[in-house]
Amino acid sequence: MEELTEKELHALVSLLDDEDKEVKSHVQDRIFSLGHGIIPFLEKKWEDSFNPEVQKEIEDMVHKLQFSQLKERLYDWANTPDQDLLTGLWIINTYQYPDLDFDKLNTDMHQIYFEVWTAFKNNLLPHEQIKIINNILFNSLRFSANTKNFHSPGNSMLSNVLDTKKGNPISLCAIYLLVAKKLGLPIYGVNLPNLFVLTYKSKDVNFYINAFNKGLVFNKQDIYNYLNHLKIEPLDVFFDPCTNKDIIVRMLRNLVVAFEKLGETEKVQEVKEMLSIVSE
Repeated sequence: MEELTEKELHALVSLLDDEDKEVKSHVQDRIFSLGHGIIPFLEKKWEDSFNPEVQKEIEDMVHKLQFSQLKERLYDWANTPDQDLLTGLWIINTYQYPDLDFDKLNTDMHQIYFEVWTAFKNNLLPHEQIKIINNILFNSLRFSANTKNFHSPGNSMLSNVLDTKKGNPISLCAIYLLVAKKLGLPIYGVNLPNLFVLTYKSKDVNFYINAFNKGLVFNKQDIYNYLNHLKIEPLDVFFDPCTNKDIIVRMLRNLVVAFEKLGETEKVQEVKEMLSIVSE
């Protein structure tokens, strides 16, 4: 952040209630050019202000700065070799909860993993492993499908899903996947039409898991039947593991639909911007 003294910052922000639109526009550009570091100062000015119009302008600027930071993080994430899933989910999460700390999410996820790990025994067969994960996630911890508010934006916010224990297919699968990966299990996401599922895929074993239905296990033929019912051609992508990037793209697409249903056109456009960063 370009250094300005506190006095200069106060003077700059005080010009936000200037009636000259050109002055106001110049001030906003100047503040924006200072970068994310000015956000705490702006938040303090918002608290101290008694002018609702100035408060609204400060809110808009803080959001723009936070969104700019989110896009930078997303761009960096999309260009890292491993594209860590939890980091990608955290970046999306900061769209609605800008102050959310990555370490908080990481700690919460580790706690879930720890509960599953302590229930594991040596030499378990794949189906026994799944039975234990299902028991901890869906019985002990009581994660479940958010069927009442299926299109709520909260279903795409990991922190919200961890708090409410309710999610959509992809957020529940993401939690399942993060736990499975930490356990070293060969479990991956699978992009089905209208439904996101998981596959357990090793050299000798291959089956599928529906986290939206309490970890129900099914097979390849069930997918053929499902696609046939939808009159969709059975492409390889509906059977094979997808990447972490695919998961983030699908989550953002869900978010676009969620905000469209709420009529939040500005948010729809912003999420589409996020989508274009990871879809390149």
